[in-house]
Amino acid sequence: MFTPVSTRAASAYKTVAAETGVQGADPHQLVNLLFDALLQAMNQARGALERGDLETKAKALSKAVRILEEGLRVGLNLQEGGELAHRLQAVYAYSVQRLTIANMRNDGTLITEVTDLIEPVAQSWKDIRATALQPATGPGA
Repeated sequence: MFTPVSTRAASAYKTVAAETGVQGADPHQLVNLLFDALLQAMNQARGALERGDLETKAKALSKAVRILEEGLRVGLNLQEGGELAHRLQAVYAYSVQRLTIANMRNDGTLITEVTDLIEPVAQSWKDIRATALQPATGPGA
């Protein structure tokens, strides 16, 4: 009937930590957080599907679709982003379509397909920050 204090405290800490991370993040970090949450949601959905927990699978896939639609896709600047922004928009739209079908058919291979598609994009986004923070070396540096 009641949640143990340690569980409530851990949940409260997790919520505060997540909110603090978002509040203190720059736009690049926010996109990183979106990618992390997207990959986590898809992994959660795949695990739930393997366990036969269809309710958790549906909630996790719904979260993944919302991150793609309301976070990553909406954040694209199609006017200034050029071809890359348009290609990312197509990747996100395709991913939404595949995750929706995965949810309807309980098909883990489609979740894996989208994960395999998104992981390199997420890693490339992380690499942008790492490259930008490296000190300049070589002639003229």
